[in-house]
Amino acid sequence: MMNPDWNDDEKLIEALRAALAAADDVPAAFVEAGKSAFAWRTIDAELAALTYDSALEPLDAVAIRSESAMLRSLTFASDGWTVEVELTPNAVLGQLDPPEVGTVTARGDGGELATADIDELGFFVLGPPPAIPYRLVCTTQSGTTILTGWITP
Repeated sequence: MMNPDWNDDEKLIEALRAALAAADDVPAAFVEAGKSAFAWRTIDAELAALTYDSALEPLDAVAIRSESAMLRSLTFASDGWTVEVELTPNAVLGQLDPPEVGTVTARGDGGELATADIDELGFFVLGPPPAIPYRLVCTTQSGTTILTGWITP
């Protein structure tokens, strides 16, 4: 049986607006569950801690260098894996050790920023470098995932 209020177009449009507005309201518990599930996406990743950052070298050590390029070198290490990274104005250059084919993704708070292949020698190039803080997620062909600490531009 049809609702008698629906014979009036204005009442029908009002009922449809109310139904659409209710559909837009996502329960807070559902949103929180989604955020929690997303946070666990890298639970199986090898967490690679920062072990070296050239930006933290004393100024006298930098002064004796002969290179003039503006490079920042970072080393991240986890149990059995090392990710060497060089930040240049135009690219993020890196190498996974031991070398293995795979992919590398730069991820920020908002999600994926850039993706590149890791070649058979473990090398990768992401460019241009993200302008916001990011982490590198290296996924090897054998299924290992290595997650670096945060990198700030």
